[in-house]
Amino acid sequence: MSTSPSSVKPLVIDIVSDVVCPWCYIGKHRIEQALELVPDVPVEVHWRPFFLNPWVPREGISREQYLTTKFGSVEAYQGIAGRVVAAAEQEGLSYRPDRVARQPNTIDCHRLIHWAEAVGKAAEMKQRLMELYFRDGGDLTDVNVLVQAAADCGLDGDDVRRRLATDEDVALVSAQAQEAAEKGISGVPTYVFAQKYAVSGAQDPQMLARAIRQVSAEVNAEAAE
Repeated sequence: MSTSPSSVKPLVIDIVSDVVCPWCYIGKHRIEQALELVPDVPVEVHWRPFFLNPWVPREGISREQYLTTKFGSVEAYQGIAGRVVAAAEQEGLSYRPDRVARQPNTIDCHRLIHWAEAVGKAAEMKQRLMELYFRDGGDLTDVNVLVQAAADCGLDGDDVRRRLATDEDVALVSAQAQEAAEKGISGVPTYVFAQKYAVSGAQDPQMLARAIRQVSAEVNAEAAE
């Protein structure tokens, strides 16, 4: 996300999250605000996969079936949704749960983010998928939707369509998500600084900025010893 002078070691930030996690949607905005508060701190951001609902089949399920399975009923989710919608609005984000008709399995979304990272577009790809899901009610199980999202971010749509039809990087993405779970990450978003310190939840940008500055200083002090 930023370049660094050769004398300062960039702080590696691994952000473990899922594209259908509303607090990850909010958390992405907050970490980006935090980074704007510390423009002098060089960072290297990586978006890591997490499966919020690993039990959802690859083809997805209806939103009604999902909410009933996870929360007991569609109505039970409405109270929860209201709080999240309000939190998103405070960030200038739009979450329209009424528009979501289908609950996806997100492995293909994470594949897209992984492929976008190779051309420096991972954050943009993540944002596009989240906006499609939360704001527009887009069906992330529809290959045409995914291909268009990739094209919107500057990837080759035909190439992405071909790759999505294969199992390319399914094992890799699954292994990365499994690694996060094995490290004890169960709530997302989780921000991992320098592969040492983990902060869970969509925390306040000021708090995240302080953590970024502190850990960066520690990493560089260690490097100087």
